[in-house]
Amino acid sequence: MTENERNSAVEMAISPEMLAELGSGHVAYVRSFRSEEVSALFPNAPEIAPGLRLWALLSANGTPIVLADTPQAVLANAMENNLVTVSVH
Repeated sequence: MTENERNSAVEMAISPEMLAELGSGHVAYVRSFRSEEVSALFPNAPEIAPGLRLWALLSANGTPIVLADTPQAVLANAMENNLVTVSVH
């Protein structure tokens, strides 16, 4: 089996859902968004004034962890919970 064949076999064996769960509990990412989008990620959040830039810490599978008004606050939360943060482009 060639290296390409081995890589293809591994790619087919891991679904996108399985890949997202690999980092769950260990890896998180920071995302910025507008306050108008809060209810989509945090349905139980109180109403927030429109036009604000906010930050969320999301688990590897996209589950929201914390909402804050600065990236430093969500990074601090990640550190407190021993989560490694990654950049998503």
